[in-house]
Amino acid sequence: MHRLYELDLDLCLKCNRIGESRLVELLFRAASRLGDGLLWYALMAGFPLLYGGGGWLISAHMLAAGLPALLVYRYLKHKTLRPRPCAVTARVQQKTRALDEFSFPSGHTLHAVCFTTVISGHIPASAWLLVPFAALVALSRPVLGLHYPSDVMAGAALGGAIGASTWLLPGLSC
Repeated sequence: MHRLYELDLDLCLKCNRIGESRLVELLFRAASRLGDGLLWYALMAGFPLLYGGGGWLISAHMLAAGLPALLVYRYLKHKTLRPRPCAVTARVQQKTRALDEFSFPSGHTLHAVCFTTVISGHIPASAWLLVPFAALVALSRPVLGLHYPSDVMAGAALGGAIGASTWLLPGLSC
C-alpha cells in the first residue's frame, strides 16, 4: 500500500507542477470553478428553455443522477476522511480554495463525468464539448493541489457508473 501511495503522490506532484504557469493555472481554476456546479445548474435551467418538453426530461434526468451522486460523494468523503495532498505535504501547492476538508473522492470529477454521461446520451453532439470539459475538470483537481490522481479516478468511475445506471430508470430516456 505504501508503494501505491508514493506513486499517487508522485503523480500528484507532477500534475501540480503543470500549474506553475500563471496562464495554465488560470485555465484550470476556471474549469474547476465551473465544475463547482455553475455550469451544471445553468444547463439544468437552460435545457427546458432550449428544448421545451425534451429539455425538462434532460433536466429531470440530471437531477435523478445528481442526487445519488451527491449522496455517494458525501458518504465517501465523511467515511474515508482522506486529507487533501496540499494538507499532507508542503511540496503540493494549493492553487485555489477547497470546498471542504477531505479529498476522496473528487466530487468535481464525479459530477462532471456523471452529468456528461447523462447529457451526452440525450444530446450526442454535446459530447465533443462536454467530454473535454469533464477531462479538464478532472485534471484541474491534482493540478490545483486539491486531489490525488486516485481521488480523480475514483470520482470518474463513480460518476460514470451512476450516470450510466440512471439510463435504466423508467421514463428518463427519449
